[in-house]
Amino acid sequence: MGSLDGQVAIVTGGGSGIGRSTALHLAREGARVVVTGRRIEPLQAVVAEVQAAGGQAWARTADLQDREALKALVAGIESDLGRIDILVNNAGASSRVRNILFVEPDDWDTTITVNLNAVYTLIQAVLPGMLQRGGGTVVTVSSLAAVRPGLLGGAPYGAAKAAVSNLMTFLHGTFRNQNIRSTTILPGEVNTPIMDTRVRPPTAEERARMVDPDDVARAITLVCTLPARTTIEQLVISPTFARDQGPDAEISRWAGAPPGWPGRPGS
Repeated sequence: MGSLDGQVAIVTGGGSGIGRSTALHLAREGARVVVTGRRIEPLQAVVAEVQAAGGQAWARTADLQDREALKALVAGIESDLGRIDILVNNAGASSRVRNILFVEPDDWDTTITVNLNAVYTLIQAVLPGMLQRGGGTVVTVSSLAAVRPGLLGGAPYGAAKAAVSNLMTFLHGTFRNQNIRSTTILPGEVNTPIMDTRVRPPTAEERARMVDPDDVARAITLVCTLPARTTIEQLVISPTFARDQGPDAEISRWAGAPPGWPGRPGS
């Protein structure tokens, strides 16, 4: 028997990276896992992996920028599976341009919507059912960019991740006595597909020294499987090896700068 037998978990961004690994780990502990994302094919592949290992999983597509669709997603899961015990807000997005000088409004809005507004919507949707049943666990993957903002993550991403960390602290302080456990995970560089959005994507050698998605998933699983009396409020996970990020930050400084911008290399 697993420690999560009978519980239902939602994992956003469940088709790859941290989300995929988290779904596999939670299912091994007995949770019935719903993986969500924009594309059905990767989600179905994860479901197949879970089922091949003897677990239970379902795939549901969801657009994190569509509030009504997210509310319908939660309502549908509660209708089909009867409950939601665990919400893992893992999906994230980063802006194409990092420097606040050059970020376009639509890029800013998308980054804030995916990393913050979608989390608010999903928490608001699952919370009534959790409170009615007497408890639940909400885990949100923020970022070290929340507390160490800079050009590598970018202005919109750092702002959104700081805001969502604040939101999770609010959730903990407000509902802890109703047995709602709220945990914020703050990873450093993790070898996930979001690295491909960097102005200079890391090399294979650099990625090998980053945190692996499975490392973060194991931490999320620990949070979810601890006795209900115990909450890990915040957890920082970073690579042991600290690589020199200075050159990448400098590249990010000028991405999106118009030709001839003062100080831009080659202008």
